[in-house]
Amino acid sequence: MAEALKKMPAEEAVLSAWPMVCGEAVARNTRALQFIDGTLTLEVTDKTWRAQLQDMKRQYCSAITKLSGHAVNEIHFVLAAGAQDRK
Repeated sequence: MAEALKKMPAEEAVLSAWPMVCGEAVARNTRALQFIDGTLTLEVTDKTWRAQLQDMKRQYCSAITKLSGHAVNEIHFVLAAGAQDRK
């Protein structure tokens, strides 16, 4: 799969790599939105997930970069619509 990702355009490869890198539980609570200039933007279901994932940004950047072949330097988290109301 890594070889296929490395042949894709950067945004497509990074967005496709996210669920493979993060695992099933995290993938259910996040959505990769865009990859621009080395920054991956992820939508998270609530503030708790955002806080937990913040601590793992470096590991995720490294894993996505390795898998996709495209440098991910930063991950930006945005809350899903209505997420402020969830715990």
